[in-house]
Amino acid sequence: MIRFIIRRLLVSIPVLLGVVFVVFVLTRVIPGDPCVAALGEKANPVTCFDFRQRFGLNEALPVQFVIYLGDLATGNLGTSIKTGEPVTQILVERLPTTVELTFYALIFAVFVGVPLGIISAYRRNSSADVATMAVANLGVSIPVFVLGLVLAYVFAIILKGTPFSLPPSGRLTAGFSFETIPEAWGITGLSGPPRTVLDFISNMYTINGLVTAQWGLFFDAFRHLILPAIALGTIPMAIIARMTRSSLLEVLGTDFVRTARAKGMRPRIVMFRHAFRNALLPVVTVIGLSVGALLSGAVLTETVFGLTGIGRTIYESITGRDYIVIQGMALFVAVVYVIVNLVVDISYGFLDPRVRLS
Repeated sequence: MIRFIIRRLLVSIPVLLGVVFVVFVLTRVIPGDPCVAALGEKANPVTCFDFRQRFGLNEALPVQFVIYLGDLATGNLGTSIKTGEPVTQILVERLPTTVELTFYALIFAVFVGVPLGIISAYRRNSSADVATMAVANLGVSIPVFVLGLVLAYVFAIILKGTPFSLPPSGRLTAGFSFETIPEAWGITGLSGPPRTVLDFISNMYTINGLVTAQWGLFFDAFRHLILPAIALGTIPMAIIARMTRSSLLEVLGTDFVRTARAKGMRPRIVMFRHAFRNALLPVVTVIGLSVGALLSGAVLTETVFGLTGIGRTIYESITGRDYIVIQGMALFVAVVYVIVNLVVDISYGFLDPRVRLS
């Protein structure tokens, strides 16, 4: 197992380098001038020359790439061209929003999609099968921005003033005050990486509320995440439901399942003890890929619901030609995909003993 993990990590290094190189080149060959995007009306030949000189954009592309790799080797993701903030600081401030949103969207997708797929396979060609697959097809077909606006209209306007009303935007109610983890624990003098980690966790408001027992913070933040999580998780939910159904139907037609039925086992035992476990590998693969897709594909959801996460940050960086932020965010998403794929591959050995990772 250890050799397998080490081998996969070593193989992932060229992948990450390839991602960095492709993003580096693409951000510099697309039309537009980062100086004009950053300075606007203040841009002129003199200021743009100083601007490019300050950010090393006057150097040849190979030289810029080598300099960037040297910064990465020291853990420096660079500084934003537009705001002057370090990219690592931007990640600490904005990534928690996307992590929270992805977590709840994935919970919604898995805990709704898997049961729908099981029901559909268990009652194949019945009205329940047709209904669940209709819901799955509808979930795949509706664009995120349309579903998000519909949800906001229904729960924030039509149901306003009822117990079912939900906030349509933001992360917290306006004027809501809370303590960060260092403040709640009385360790405000903490600095360095430990403080960065605690600040990162503090910016995940639901986790902050649970850790520090600020229940008002937890419930307020959770209510604000319900609609975005449903909007973001609907497409993965539909894909997981369809994959669960397809995989289960394939396993239900195998010899060992027919043998279990011939022995007189109850259908539910056959379904969950024998068929479902053997049908999990494709489902787990889809769930793993959904994690990376949710983290990197939350641009529309964050825009519709007024959330400032890495999805919206990537969009703003692309429109503003902020090369450094684009590169840092792309590298982060690539690392997430590599880690998720590694975890999925390792899980195969636990889900199916026939799979030997070593």
